[in-house]
Amino acid sequence: MTKTLLLALLATASLGAADWSDTLLGYRTGSQFREPGHQGTLSKNIFQLTHASGWAYGSNFFNVDFLASDKHDPAANSATGAQEVYAVYRTSFSLGKLSGANLAFGPVKDISLTAGFDFNSKDNAFASRKRMWVAGPTFHLAVPKGFWDLSVFASQEKNNNGIVGKPVDFDMAMQVCTSWGIPFQVGSVGLEFKGFANHIAPKGKDGFGAETKAETLAQAAVLVDLGTVFGAKAGRVSAGLGFEYWNNKFGGANSSLPAPATNERVTAPMAMVQVHF
Repeated sequence: MTKTLLLALLATASLGAADWSDTLLGYRTGSQFREPGHQGTLSKNIFQLTHASGWAYGSNFFNVDFLASDKHDPAANSATGAQEVYAVYRTSFSLGKLSGANLAFGPVKDISLTAGFDFNSKDNAFASRKRMWVAGPTFHLAVPKGFWDLSVFASQEKNNNGIVGKPVDFDMAMQVCTSWGIPFQVGSVGLEFKGFANHIAPKGKDGFGAETKAETLAQAAVLVDLGTVFGAKAGRVSAGLGFEYWNNKFGGANSSLPAPATNERVTAPMAMVQVHF
């Protein structure tokens, strides 16, 4: 059975009886993003579709971002900005619910087995086509409200290097990932601190033959529930500020050499808005 078929069967089984679900459309933008091969910063407009749902024995998460860069990150053979699609899917099965056992210990309230994939396609000269599979345990941490998860994954990535014109098969690597969504109140105003952080160990040689470095990507945001500000229905529309940090992007060592060798660390503030359905 292929990995694609296995994940499709897992998703079909868990989507059939959702106890809860949340779908949102989002937009974020900033002018301090960076891309390998380009010195200095550039602007991006990012449109987001996210769906999360839970059922009796687990949960599903799907997110797809459409990223539109300015002309400083050009599409191949074009003076216009590059466009990218990046999709993430995770499905989790609660070991506590499946077994009927209490798996809580310390700050952990339950443990799940999680599997999923990342997929991307970008139309610049590098022509990234990321295909990455992940699997491993997820530890659900006890918080007063919202959620906080910590996962330890084994991952296997395949990609493309359009500069040298060949596919790249990376070594299996460990990932430590965390995600959170913590609602809180300031007076009558509802807010949420949300985000994720991924740390990926070195994954062998890249398409240029260089050894990859440990990579860290983190995004965090504080969003204001506008319904609680303007007396409308809460939980529908939120807006706020976020921040992206990306060290050794794509596993390439940080550097400030002349292009195309440059790979500068990303520290990008963002303005954000999300609409829930």
